[in-house]
Amino acid sequence: MRQGITDAVKHLLILNVIMFIGTLIIGQGEAFYQWFALYFPQNPNFQPWQVLTHMFMHGNFMHIAFNMFALWMFGTAVELVFGWKKFVVFYLLSGFGAAIIQVAFLYFQFNTGLTTLIENGFAQEEIVSILSEGKYNTGWVPLLGDDWKSFVGAFNSMMVGASGAIMGVLVAYGMLFPNAKLMMIFLPIPIKAKYFIPGIIALDLFSAISGNSFFSPSNTAYMAHVGGALTGFLLMYFWKKNERDKYRWN
Repeated sequence: MRQGITDAVKHLLILNVIMFIGTLIIGQGEAFYQWFALYFPQNPNFQPWQVLTHMFMHGNFMHIAFNMFALWMFGTAVELVFGWKKFVVFYLLSGFGAAIIQVAFLYFQFNTGLTTLIENGFAQEEIVSILSEGKYNTGWVPLLGDDWKSFVGAFNSMMVGASGAIMGVLVAYGMLFPNAKLMMIFLPIPIKAKYFIPGIIALDLFSAISGNSFFSPSNTAYMAHVGGALTGFLLMYFWKKNERDKYRWN
């Protein structure tokens, strides 16, 4: 199979690499995360532009290497069908969808604990103030039980990576090339994309709900993967249904 590199994919790769290098050399490795990672909206580090910039940030070399390999592998094929303009729109919208779903999931975890604490006499302003200092009240733990870590973790969450946008691209690839055969590194068995990709999404959803990690680090934003995949599917469905030229923008 040919595998060159298309214009949009090339420029996305360059931008991600520039941001990664900037993360390493500016502000002792912390400044870029504070400026450009996506924080929980009630966290004092949150800024609106982070909804965009987080998808060009990565946590370490393996993180960016894996994501950029996937972007090249699947994005090139999808861009050849879409054209570069439509591909960029699709990529960014998938990333936005991933962020929205992940933040909504965190809000559910946070607000569930917040409601419990308020019902037991804690003031919301005091709770947020303590969390903003990077601390927590040990009196919360008996009230929240095993959920106290997810409550505190949601407030302190920091999301980086292109994975959500790439999951949208992966879904597009699967819908465009359903019979293409794919393999996982840890499971070298060829599986058709129309079965492989839904399986990956199902594993991400299970990991998000259960807290069990299979092939990714435990701090992976699994609901971002699900959100990117869902957004990609909806875009593909809408474009296929409503456009005379189903995919390409000239």
